[in-house]
Amino acid sequence: MSTVPSKLPVCTVEDYKLMPETGPRYQLVEGDLLMSPAPNRYHQDISRNLEYQLLRYLESHPFGILYHAPFDVYLDDINVFQPDIAVILNANRGILNDAGTEGAPDLIVEILSPKTRRIDLDPKKKVYARAGVKELWIIDPEPQRIDVFELPRSVEHPARVWGVESTLSSELLPELAIAAAKVFAR
Repeated sequence: MSTVPSKLPVCTVEDYKLMPETGPRYQLVEGDLLMSPAPNRYHQDISRNLEYQLLRYLESHPFGILYHAPFDVYLDDINVFQPDIAVILNANRGILNDAGTEGAPDLIVEILSPKTRRIDLDPKKKVYARAGVKELWIIDPEPQRIDVFELPRSVEHPARVWGVESTLSSELLPELAIAAAKVFAR
């Protein structure tokens, strides 16, 4: 009688790099290759709205550079993520390469969707902390809530929680002030 392995073999960055550039998007999460389906329209609205506000801010305060999905963030041999938004501060630009980043961006934004919620809230958050991401914004579209994690301090408890009436700010981005209502606008 043969046994069936309880888990598929672990995929690595080298396996991930062999994936075609076209077709479905994938992420490598703790060695598991996961397909990332296209997000819903409201998710896209939130991403576009926040990206626009952050780009305007970075234009007048050139502290770093912003990238949006699909954009590969290589964190270690078994984790390659495509965050919705990644901000790399100027002092950390050495992590940028032609493929994306080799290392942790300073600020990551993940917008929850029903298909990726569990992955964004558990394994990815822990890997981001372990890899050195300084600040993680988890945006939950339905209650219109943003949890801000200062990952060196805590992976479990947000440092700040913003609702639709809040003004977004960041210790990483001096003078940043974005009305959350603009982010959640449909």
